[in-house]
Amino acid sequence: MPDPNRRNESSRRAILEATRALLAETGYADLTIGAIAARAGAGKQTIYRWWGGKSAVVLEALADSVAEAGTALPDTGDLRADLRAVLRATVAEFADPRLSATTRALMIETMGDDALAGQVRDRLLRPQLDGVKDRLRAGGVPPAIDLDLVVELLFGPLYHRWLLRTGPLDDGYADDLVDLVMAAIGERASG
Repeated sequence: MPDPNRRNESSRRAILEATRALLAETGYADLTIGAIAARAGAGKQTIYRWWGGKSAVVLEALADSVAEAGTALPDTGDLRADLRAVLRATVAEFADPRLSATTRALMIETMGDDALAGQVRDRLLRPQLDGVKDRLRAGGVPPAIDLDLVVELLFGPLYHRWLLRTGPLDDGYADDLVDLVMAAIGERASG
């Protein structure tokens, strides 16, 4: 893997910003290293040297966006309402055609590349899911309840429905998932 410490920070930022802008304009399928280089005012060889390919630069651009936005969930004092807001936001992201296409393409690439899958998990998914676990802890979920399992119960069905297109993916579905998981937490805590 290329040494990130040898990168020029202003060039790196320009490349990542160009990547995000082009993803929004053209989508993942039509994104090319040449187009990123031209938009960023960098050489293609620089991108290949620093990232190795399209999926790696897209991953870093998305991971930087997540880091910039932060992963803390809203805390209104109502755990159910806060979880609904997060799941509804996830549904909205999946409904955005460009973002959904990028996420699908990246997921497909992870199927054949274990290293990329680990990076997607650790740099994109884990920070967001850890934010959900933090909110669950703050919301009073008993320590005996496995928060990793709760997070999987919340998001696994969303991803399943989105990936396989098994049914409508809307706010009502997100709300129902939250209600079921909250009921399971309550039942487990009292049992």
